[in-house]
Amino acid sequence: MFTQNPQTIGMPEGTYVFDLRTCNRRIAFNRFFWNMIRPEARQAFWDDEEAAMTVAGLDEEEKALVRARDWLGIVQSGVNFFVLEKWARVVKKTNLEVYAIMRGESFEDFMQTRAVPHAR
Repeated sequence: MFTQNPQTIGMPEGTYVFDLRTCNRRIAFNRFFWNMIRPEARQAFWDDEEAAMTVAGLDEEEKALVRARDWLGIVQSGVNFFVLEKWARVVKKTNLEVYAIMRGESFEDFMQTRAVPHAR
């Protein structure tokens, strides 16, 4: 029987839980991004994104998210942001740029919401 994780009670709307169920359901997707720490995985991605995704075992939904660079969709689908950061570097995005994209804002507009708007 499924019971709610007591740690998630009272979480704000828009929080995407990454728990064991999610991890197991999206293990290939998370591993794909985690493997970007390896030079050969990065090179394989740069050489042929489609082949790299196929070799990693991504399904068509996951591949579509990668092709679209749908950062929020990737997280919503069950990828841990800490492994997604590995891929952000591969496609030459900073965390701040990814945050802006996930919020649907330009980088410049996003930076104006920060306490130090000129920081990068």
